[in-house]
Amino acid sequence: MPRRREVPERVIIPDLKHDSQLVSKFVACIMRDGKKSVAESILYGAFDIMEYRTGKPALKSFEQAVDNVRPMIEVKSRREGGTTYLVQTYIRPSWRTALPMRRIIKYSSSRCEKGK
Repeated sequence: MPRRREVPERVIIPDLKHDSQLVSKFVACIMRDGKKSVAESILYGAFDIMEYRTGKPALKSFEQAVDNVRPMIEVKSRREGGTTYLVQTYIRPSWRTALPMRRIIKYSSSRCEKGK
């Protein structure tokens, strides 16, 4: 955290296909070694599978999945005197969207199956 000034938030360009900032952030989280087209093809392929299996729009299902994983509060430890208390604190909005994306990617990459 800088002491002199606040760092402005970067403007996120929405995804071209779905016109969603959430999808573009998710593509950036999936991306490895700067291969954005590979990450987009993985995500769009997953969206096609979701639409085929559920019959619902994939973007709505994706947003609902992220909302289900999104936390509202977190517990931090606070030391007062000689004891440590757990204190509930609200999570800022940018962190509330980063956590579920990382959790979804971590869970899906830990699965050992090759889905079709």
